[in-house]
Order: sequence, then structure tokens, then C-alpha cells
Amino acid sequence: MRRLPRPRTLRARLTFGLVVLLAVSCAAVGLAAVVELDGFLTRRLDEQLAQAGTRFPESLEHRGALPDDHDGDEQGDTRRMATGTFGARLLNGTVTNKGLIRGGDPSADLNADLSAADLRRLAAVPVDGRPHTIGLSALHDYRVVASPGRDGDVLMVGLPLEPVQATVHRLELVAGVVFGLALVVTGVAGACWVRWSLRPLSRVAGTATRVSELPLASGEVTLPPRAPDPDPRSEVGRVAAAFNRMLGHVEDALTKRHASEERLRRFAADASHELRTPVASVRGHAELALLHPGPVPAEVTRALERIAAESSRMGEMVDDLLLLARLDAGRPLESRPVDLTHLVLDAVTDARAAGPGHRWGLDLPEDPVTVAGDAHRLQQVLANLLANARLHTPAGTKVTVTLEPAQGAARLSVHDDGPGVPEDVRPDVFERFTRAEHRRRPDASGAGAGLGLSIVAAVVEAHGGSVGLESRPGDTAFTVLLPLGEDVSTV
Repeated sequence: MRRLPRPRTLRARLTFGLVVLLAVSCAAVGLAAVVELDGFLTRRLDEQLAQAGTRFPESLEHRGALPDDHDGDEQGDTRRMATGTFGARLLNGTVTNKGLIRGGDPSADLNADLSAADLRRLAAVPVDGRPHTIGLSALHDYRVVASPGRDGDVLMVGLPLEPVQATVHRLELVAGVVFGLALVVTGVAGACWVRWSLRPLSRVAGTATRVSELPLASGEVTLPPRAPDPDPRSEVGRVAAAFNRMLGHVEDALTKRHASEERLRRFAADASHELRTPVASVRGHAELALLHPGPVPAEVTRALERIAAESSRMGEMVDDLLLLARLDAGRPLESRPVDLTHLVLDAVTDARAAGPGHRWGLDLPEDPVTVAGDAHRLQQVLANLLANARLHTPAGTKVTVTLEPAQGAARLSVHDDGPGVPEDVRPDVFERFTRAEHRRRPDASGAGAGLGLSIVAAVVEAHGGSVGLESRPGDTAFTVLLPLGEDVSTV
């Protein structure tokens, strides 16, 4: 039963259940009718046996037995018996006489051919005057009654069961055909009825499917029209009403979330823009103070150097935040042919100069790989990925940059054999302000604000590409896919 296909949908289950229940009911009715008819016809046959008595087997005995045992009218009585009546006389368990009435004439077959097994079956019939069913190879099934005779013999009379069995089989055939047609008609009509009854639920499911296909993670979301609201007194009506209320709550929450995101983006953009000027001013004053020709205490010089360094770092952070805010706002990027091979060569050269303690490798194709995009932003993607590998791995780590065309896209991979990204950080590695350098490289300090990889993800997404991470100890790879020869789409 477990291997049989099972209906999956509610409509199929209801239709299947309806057909199964009807089939069980039809089988019960048919079985009861067949059993009752068989019993009724068998009882009628037993009544005919009782009316026949032992006249026929007595006439068989009279043909070769003592004439004073009978009154001589048995021959006339047998002519009034039913066709197919069987008679036999047994003496000491042996059949001495047997006969079969064919067309009302017992003399037509007084020596019916019976096998030895048939004779044994006749001898085994209980002599109790009650009807019993036996099977004779030459005559098929018979209903027989064995009664003791007046000479110590056994007189047996029987009637064929073939008319009863034919009638019962006829009823079985008719019931099977009628019930089969009823099942087919009921199945088709039931499927149509169930489908019509579940139309409101199908509409709710269709609405739910359209909602599930919407990108709800970010941006403005417009939910589809509500599901039709059928009779609220029905189960489907209550489900539809509850679903519509849920969609209303979801839409309100998404609207508030979008408004909050827009306010946050405007704040980040405005704050970043406003901070650029004072940060640049602080850095300029610190550098100007360091250029003072007069004697300056060492402590003051050290403080000015720290102010200049931190203001420079803060300026880079403000620029990164402003870039992310612009990308979030959907600001279009420049779209020009960019030779990624040349960008990779320059980026690796800069990384080798910044990290001489690492081993840098290149795997580039023979032909240049060109994409449509913003060269400056793509250069920033490469610089951030290489800086991430340099800052978060110990000295001596081998970093390999691979570039290759792959199925209509440029595949850029930055691989290192360092300790890997911690498992708990991987899901959020491209989120903003995610920092794990204290776990990847204990001696790391001042590695950054955790915006590098988020800028990589945002810029790659703005170019219509994707970025992924696969990491385990000794094998970490950041993979970027960029479409070949396609314009940059606005985020």
C-alpha cells in the first residue's frame, strides 16, 4: 500500500475518498444481494428436493429389484420430475443404481458416467435427510439428499445447482457493470463538484503563491489584490478572510519598514555628506600643524600624527558609507567596457607592495576579459577583496587571484590558504560592520570598519552580478560573477 500513488491535492483526496466510500457501499450492497439471492434460490431448490422425495431412486431400485417392494407406479411419477434430477441407490456404501432425468425421460441416461471419485463423494453424503452440496465431475454441482430406504439401502435424490449459480453469476455481472458505471459517473461528477466547491480556496492559494514570489527583503513592495471573500459562514470563507487580514498586516509592516529604510538611507547619505567637510578640515589642520617650522614637543607631534591618521581613516569610512547610501538609493553607475585582466594585474601589484609578507599568485586567461561597468568601482572591489585576504591572514599565506570566462560571465576568484572565515561569521560576512579579524588573525589591529565586503557585494550587485564565499581551514575563496558585455542596470 505504501508504494501506491497517493493523491496530493485536497481536491484529489476528496474525490478519491468519495469514490472509495461509494465503492465500499456498492460492494456491500452487491455482496448482500448476491448472498441473499444465492440463499433464497438454494432454499427453493431444497424445497423442490423435499417435494421430490425418494420416488426417483425407488424407481431405479424397482427396475432390477424385488417387484413386491413397490406399487408399480414409480415410472409415471418420474416423468413429472424436473429435468436434471439425479437419483442413486447405495447399498453398504456402494452405488448399485443411478440415473439422470433428461427432458423428463429417466431412461435416457440411467447409467450416467460417474468417476470413482464421484462415487466416493456420493457414498460420503450423510444419511440424515438434509440437503448437501457435492461436486460431480460429470454433472457439476448438485444439491442432494440421502435418506434411508426400507431394505437397509440408501436412496439419494439430487437437483442441479447450475440454474442457481447461473442466476447468481448473472446478478454479479449486472451488479458489477452497473456499479462500475456508477463509480465512473460519480467520480467525474464528484471531481467537478469538488472543484467547483473549492474554487474560493484555489483563489486563496493563487494569491498566496503570488505573494510568495514577491521579493520582500528590501525595497517597496506592492502586494497583489486580496483573495475573493466568499461566504464567511463557510470554512473556506473564514480562511480567506483571515488570509486577507494577514495580508493587510503584512502590507502595513512592509510599508513601515520601507519608510524606515528610506529614512535611514537619507540619514546615512546626509550624515556622510555632511561629515566629509569637517573630517577633511580636521585632517588638513593636523597636516598643516605638522608642517610648522618651529620646535614642537614630541608628544604634540605624536598627537597630531594620530589626529591626521584617524581623520584619514574616518574620511575613508565616510566615503564608504556615502557610496553604500548611493548604491542603496539606486544611483546608476558608469557603464563602459572595462578590461578586468588589466584591473587584476594592477590590483595584485598594489597588494604585493602593501603585503610583502604574503605570497601572491595570478591565474589569467590568454585573451582579455571585458565587462561593461564602472572601472573605478570594479577596481575598488578587487582592492577590497585583496585587502581582506591580506589583513585577515597571517604572513606567509598564499593568495591566488583567478580570472576566467564562464558561461556568459566573468568569474573572478580570490583564494587563500589561511585559517578560513569562522563558521558563525559566514552568513553575515557581506553585511555592514561585520568584523572577524580577531578570530581569523589574532594579531590584526586596525583592520577596518567592516565595510569592505559589504561594498564588494553592493557594487557587484549594482553591476548585475553576484558574489559568494566558500571557506574552510586552509581553503577560502571569494568568487565574483559579472555578466559579459551587458550594460549595468540601475539598482
